[in-house]
Amino acid sequence: MSGKSKTNCIGILTSGGDCPGLNAAIRAIAKAAINEYGMKVIGIQDGFRGLVENRVISLDNNNISGILTRGGTFLGTSRDKPHKMMVGGKIMDMTGAAVENLKKHQIDCLVCLGGGGTQKNAMRLMKEGVKVLTLPKTIDNDIVETDVSFGFDTAMGIAGEAIDRLHTTATSHHRVIVCEIMGHGTGWLTLGSGIAGGADVILIPEIGYDIQIVSDFLLERRKSGKRFSIIALAEGAKTHEEMEKLTRDAEKASREAKKDNKDKKEAKEGKDKKDKKDKKDKKDKKEKTPSGDVFFDETRENMPVVVKKIDSELVAYHAVQEPVASRVARQIQEYTGVEARVTSLGHVQRGGIPSVSDRLLCSLLGAKAAELLADGIYNVMVAYRSGNCEPVAIEKVAGFRKTVDIDHPWIKAARLVGTCFGDKN
Repeated sequence: MSGKSKTNCIGILTSGGDCPGLNAAIRAIAKAAINEYGMKVIGIQDGFRGLVENRVISLDNNNISGILTRGGTFLGTSRDKPHKMMVGGKIMDMTGAAVENLKKHQIDCLVCLGGGGTQKNAMRLMKEGVKVLTLPKTIDNDIVETDVSFGFDTAMGIAGEAIDRLHTTATSHHRVIVCEIMGHGTGWLTLGSGIAGGADVILIPEIGYDIQIVSDFLLERRKSGKRFSIIALAEGAKTHEEMEKLTRDAEKASREAKKDNKDKKEAKEGKDKKDKKDKKDKKDKKEKTPSGDVFFDETRENMPVVVKKIDSELVAYHAVQEPVASRVARQIQEYTGVEARVTSLGHVQRGGIPSVSDRLLCSLLGAKAAELLADGIYNVMVAYRSGNCEPVAIEKVAGFRKTVDIDHPWIKAARLVGTCFGDKN
């Protein structure tokens, strides 16, 4: 065992969507923290909800043994946020309860394994005086300040293999097959697996597509003797028109925010803005409280959340969504007259044994996390950069998203081998 650690006790939780590698990361952090630095390690069940509800277990060499290759997270996870948590059918700020439970267990630092939403929730707790440390987890690979996030390599391999398998059935029936791949706001997963799988068309959120351009491309392939085509479609892909509308809406929101800031400044100078403030307060209250049966979760690209009473208990869940690929396949069939089929990989991409690369990455990140904790370094994310694990301030990560640059080498390579992105390039 090394010298005395500056951290005596840590809590570990996994938050947001599950992915391969979470158990490997938990194992690495806990083994190094316990065996090398003599820390006490507490596992928090089901993410931030478990923290609020005080559901914890003690981690030791016995219950972290054998989890390296297991998929998912044995601690459980959830998408709950401490400051906006559904409790008794109402959305409540439970930050105080989370902080109190950390104090109750004498946890010096909360270690959070998660994606973009988790990084933001960790920073919110940090602002409440909680010491935090995070690891970058997401199959979307959209966390900034790190070359890669764990879970991405495994998911990309699963998606790539699925595209490989679709080639044979598409060839046999001379069909167009649209394969929907995860990635709400970024195209890393679809782009990487699409290139590796030899997809003929790749549609990603960063490049607005024109369905007519895609259809014309597919018809040209058939004229040249290619009687099947594979389309790799990110679930967050949008048409050129949708992209333009989003840009206009963002500009409008920016203008309104500037106007709102100006109004607040004038109000501070003594002008009467009471009527406007009352109206805004009423609007905010409406947005934060479930209206009827449905409200929207901004952390999941405004996916609808349904609130229902089942067996006298109020429950909330994300509504089932139709695959975007279904709409695209119907449009292509209408434009081209070619039979089209849909495959939505969905949660298959999150399941199963983590790849060797992800297990290695998790072990490196987890061991570095324990080292930083022993040195008393908090309020950072452990990033992977050019082969090294380095601490990065949470403020540089939370609230930001790493998107695919339209001039990225992957896109350039794909265009050079004839891949269509549905744009005029």
